[in-house]
Amino acid sequence: MESTITDISVNRQLELLGISKSSYYYKPALISEETLVLLKLVDKVYTDYPTFGTRSMCSYLRNEHNYEISRDKMRNLYNKLQIRAIYQEPKVTVSNPTHKKYPYLLRGLEVNAVNQVWSTDITYIPLKRGFIYLSAIIDWYSRYVLSWSLNIDMEAIHCVDLLSSTFDQYGTCEIFNTDQGSQYTSNIFTDCLRDNGVKISMDGRGRWADNIFIERLWRTIKYDCIYLNDFELVSECRALLKIYLEFYNTKRPHQSLGGIPPAWVYYNKNGMNNQ
Repeated sequence: MESTITDISVNRQLELLGISKSSYYYKPALISEETLVLLKLVDKVYTDYPTFGTRSMCSYLRNEHNYEISRDKMRNLYNKLQIRAIYQEPKVTVSNPTHKKYPYLLRGLEVNAVNQVWSTDITYIPLKRGFIYLSAIIDWYSRYVLSWSLNIDMEAIHCVDLLSSTFDQYGTCEIFNTDQGSQYTSNIFTDCLRDNGVKISMDGRGRWADNIFIERLWRTIKYDCIYLNDFELVSECRALLKIYLEFYNTKRPHQSLGGIPPAWVYYNKNGMNNQ
């Protein structure tokens, strides 16, 4: 007799979907206005100074913003933002020691065509009464943002959904690069890549520069779009991000591309090499 999903235990379903039990049973707690203000401030300072650990961040906020905050509380804020000083360990996602890690394949590689290398990452987006997470996939050669999504958590299933929809729209790439976060080392994510014949590359531990192009994308999005607005609803944030990322892809001059937009390179409108 064929099994149905109701025949599978909840724990096994969560394991197959890459969702942690703590997230499944989690009931969100209210976050104070003071904490939300601090989260936004720390995120903005960190965007400018990603080498700041909790000690430096405490000192900076005391000196520049007259905020007196303990290192224990700052550690809690860093955990909520899922950030770490870049010289210590990967910036956003948290590694799972039981998951297989893959070598970094891009060192010394000449990236000279679109769809040769794609990469992804997750970053924190502040709202007026909370926060959400932005995920994106970009093409390294053109800096074109292929796809993106907003989610209230960072579970692996969201990353797989984004990856699958990108494959459906654009086909596949040769190499896909991520950090060593548990979302990207999960079986459901790596299986999706391997099943589509894509080589898996992962940043070296603590080497934020291995995924430098998407790190620059986050900084641009935050200063050009997020920090200029005070979003109350996820729908408001999603609507404006859609407009901004369309502008980023098709209109915004990119200096490393000779002043032309990423879409011009991705779709080879300017005659750049696109083998």
